Amino acid sequence: MDRIDQLRVFIRVAQSGGFTSAAEQLGLPRPTVSLAIQQLEARLGTRLFSRTTRRVGLTQDGESLLERAIALVADAEELEQQFRPRVLHGRLRVDMPSRIARRLVAPALPRFFARHPGIELELGSSDRALDLVHEGIDCALRVGELPASSLVARPLGPMRLINCASPAYLARHGRPSSMADLGGHLAVKYASPSSGRVAPWQWCADGQVHTLALGGPVAVNNAETYIACCLAGLGLIQIPAFDVREHLLAGELVEVLAEWPPPAMPVSVVYPHRRQLPRRVRAFSDWLAEVLAPALA
Repeated sequence: MDRIDQLRVFIRVAQSGGFTSAAEQLGLPRPTVSLAIQQLEARLGTRLFSRTTRRVGLTQDGESLLERAIALVADAEELEQQFRPRVLHGRLRVDMPSRIARRLVAPALPRFFARHPGIELELGSSDRALDLVHEGIDCALRVGELPASSLVARPLGPMRLINCASPAYLARHGRPSSMADLGGHLAVKYASPSSGRVAPWQWCADGQVHTLALGGPVAVNNAETYIACCLAGLGLIQIPAFDVREHLLAGELVEVLAEWPPPAMPVSVVYPHRRQLPRRVRAFSDWLAEVLAPALA
């Protein structure tokens, strides 16, 4: 096993948290994985893992090596790709919000694989921000303002949001015709899965974004539950238009206050900083921009 392969094994053990799970994912015997780590530690002259009966964790030196090893292996794979036929090959790990993955991306994946049959995609769908480097994720789709970080961001465009409610809710509380009417209304509150912060009610008017704290009986941190609570008549919500299109067409939800829409949310692809972006990541980002274009304003 050469040095690059040893680093691949090291990365997988670090990300999976165990030698057995890493061996299963790599399709290697467990003794081969253990030997690769022993040889790597001997060559570097340091221990990379602290082993317990339950889990394998990185030492301080292991933590220092992980990020550089991921970048080095990515560079090596990209270098190999430059001298291979133009057909892209290899594994690509991606993360994105669950509703976008389920409703927009997964149905379109056959088109991606028809274009790039040599790519093996690992698609994670979560609603929390992950550490791309330590999780070994090649790129991620993010919705909303991005925090300051070392990640590189590719903006895809703004996602249009709308205000909506269920007919049952409007029958009980009346249909608001202006922002002044909101004082007598309830909202389903949405709390960020990562920060726990509850998003206020926002709308655009006169070129400015206005904010109001609306009361409501329930706060959720999942988009599926957010929509379900609105369907149950628990309050108004602000949601990407693509996410409730079928409910609007079926009459299960009604758009309200269309003249005062929420501010659009920026959508970006983010990936760890590298000297050269792997062609697999670039190809997926380009395809993702095509798929999401109809949902972006």
